[in-house]
Amino acid sequence: MTRYLTTIGLEFHAELKTKTKIFCSCPTDFAGEPNTQVCPVCLGLPGVLPVLNQEAVRLAVKAGLALNCEISRYSKFDRKNYFYPDLPKGYQVTQYPLPICRNGHIEIPDAEGLPKTVRINRIHLEEDAGKLVHSGDHIGGSAYSLPDYNRAAVPLIEIVTEPDLTSAEEARAFAETLKLTLEYAGVSDVKMEQGSLRCDVNISLRPEGAESLGVKVEVKNLNSFRSMQRAIEYEIGRQELLLEDGLTVVQETRLWDEASGQTRSMRSKENAHDYRYFPEPDLVPIEIGGEWLAEIQATLAERPQSRLARLQEQVGLSGYDAGQIVANPPLAHFFDVAIALGAEAKATANWLLGDITRLMNSSGRDYAAVPVAVAEFVHLLQELGSGAINKNSAVVVLEELFDSGKSAAAIIAAHSFEQISDSSLLTAAVADVIAANPQPAADYRAGKKQAAGFLVGQVMKQTKGQANPGLVRELLEQALAE
Repeated sequence: MTRYLTTIGLEFHAELKTKTKIFCSCPTDFAGEPNTQVCPVCLGLPGVLPVLNQEAVRLAVKAGLALNCEISRYSKFDRKNYFYPDLPKGYQVTQYPLPICRNGHIEIPDAEGLPKTVRINRIHLEEDAGKLVHSGDHIGGSAYSLPDYNRAAVPLIEIVTEPDLTSAEEARAFAETLKLTLEYAGVSDVKMEQGSLRCDVNISLRPEGAESLGVKVEVKNLNSFRSMQRAIEYEIGRQELLLEDGLTVVQETRLWDEASGQTRSMRSKENAHDYRYFPEPDLVPIEIGGEWLAEIQATLAERPQSRLARLQEQVGLSGYDAGQIVANPPLAHFFDVAIALGAEAKATANWLLGDITRLMNSSGRDYAAVPVAVAEFVHLLQELGSGAINKNSAVVVLEELFDSGKSAAAIIAAHSFEQISDSSLLTAAVADVIAANPQPAADYRAGKKQAAGFLVGQVMKQTKGQANPGLVRELLEQALAE
């Protein structure tokens, strides 16, 4: 059987976090009633003129800087002409020969975990199309589709990689790294479930040793990284079977069907000349001055790769803990603020990845709004670390902080959670428990050390959970050794 080499290129569309559309003042809110966020400009009615949203340009430049791109000081818009029901004007305003960003790159781990550089060919600024709402589960099984133009002219950047990827795993690693980079840069909310980050995959196979690339097939309708990985794996297998049977791979666009786990043909793939690009006559070129570029550069947040290295090398977290925290930008920000306020790194990481994550997931809240003040969280950890309260009480305090917004001190006082660390009080409690439980005490003295656990539990029960368990065990062992 011939061995084939896989070549993969990716195209991402990321909606920019602007309040209004790219050429008009219509809002960009998600999930509005169909066709309520439209106007003559974004519907392309005769006689209207677009006005460029400066914030969209700023965010596009910021994305380019975050992805190590060269920023074009001069770029312009073009019209990409095609007919589809979700495109009310019959053309899309985009950028073709002169995009706003070029020649970027990001690093991902390869199959062996070593760094691999994936080049970014270009990032261009454009308007989004509308959305077709299908009567069935998907376009192929629908009796009709209705257009919703709320999304039409929402500002997008399209990020196009070079064909540097060779496997579904690498493609997924790139997608996850890109998503996190855009989120850290604050240019997009990258919510794939809402369509603000979308991906198309170009896949080709060639026999090992062949110099020229094989026929490229594009796959669309990928709404998660898992779907993307599955679609690539399926398409590699499909093309291998065709080539092994001596058949030709057709250049086309295919749709991924999540239910069947297969791709299916949608249309033959267009070439650039089919779109009849020409300069957009209603918009002036974009010229980016050095002073504005420097201002945008100054607002760029720490990249996720840099934060990962800092949390390991400077803060001392393990690779796993650091990776889990960096993968969630709001938690990463919460962590940094907590450390700045004096919290211990490992304990903070444990609570963020444990109980706070549990509470956020069970409540279905957005991580962008963790309902616990960082200062109160740090106070809680300090109370726990000093022995003023125990772990079980701390969990209860955190849950009330999460739900009520009260201060940690007020919750601790209301529940009388202050931990008993007075040796004289605990010595008396230990003596009472030993006297009331002679058999476990005898078992411990006979060498059954696990019996101490039962006796500690009895002391905790007697003190209503407020005793310092470490001190209780120490006093108990001393008493039983006498």
